[in-house]
Amino acid sequence: MKNVKATGVAFKRAGKIYDFLSNNVDLKRGDFTVIETEKGEDIAIVIVPPREISVSDEQGMKKILRKATEEDLNRLEENRLEEQKTFEICKEMINSHDLQMKLLKSEYTLDKTRLTFYFTAEGRIDFRQLVRDLAREFKTRIELRQVGVRDATKILGGFGICGKEFCCSTFLRKFDNISIKMAKDQNLILNPGKISGVCGRLMCCLMYEKDLYEEFEAESEDFVELTDIVDEDAGGKI
Repeated sequence: MKNVKATGVAFKRAGKIYDFLSNNVDLKRGDFTVIETEKGEDIAIVIVPPREISVSDEQGMKKILRKATEEDLNRLEENRLEEQKTFEICKEMINSHDLQMKLLKSEYTLDKTRLTFYFTAEGRIDFRQLVRDLAREFKTRIELRQVGVRDATKILGGFGICGKEFCCSTFLRKFDNISIKMAKDQNLILNPGKISGVCGRLMCCLMYEKDLYEEFEAESEDFVELTDIVDEDAGGKI
């Protein structure tokens, strides 16, 4: 293991945090930074400021290139505007190829060396011809990425039955395994419409009180065991 100085960044709001070599770039939480990725140069926001971490192989880590300049941020904004056009064009091409897929989002890297389209579909889709047509249209590398229903909801955003924005779109950086047992432990009505999110899966917020209910259950078991001991000492009488 070797100690290196790394910075934790996220590419999207409530996105997964990735560690990149700090490369002597002075950054603080909330700063925008330009980073080196396998797809090309991209922009991310600092979540964890530079600190030392232990890694087995720093050669596999990409690095921070620089703190984002005003020019970088202007380019990012231009890319976002252009992504709206690429989205509409891709939708038209999907319809013309009669592909059973729902387009969610298009996304350029900062240097526009790659354009990624996110979509959902019931099964496997043969989109090879679509990729060729998109590459011919946009003159850059194309990636089509199929995502699940929970990731699709995270990308699209919206409001839950509580009236607040989806947790997955605002602050949840990873999806936990949610089980029906969590709803049972909280004495909730096991109505799918009441305990399921817009994505159709069990609501992520069922996880929030899981530890509290487990702690309460453990205390209840301890109380029962203690009562049994008292009963035995009292000869079965209370």
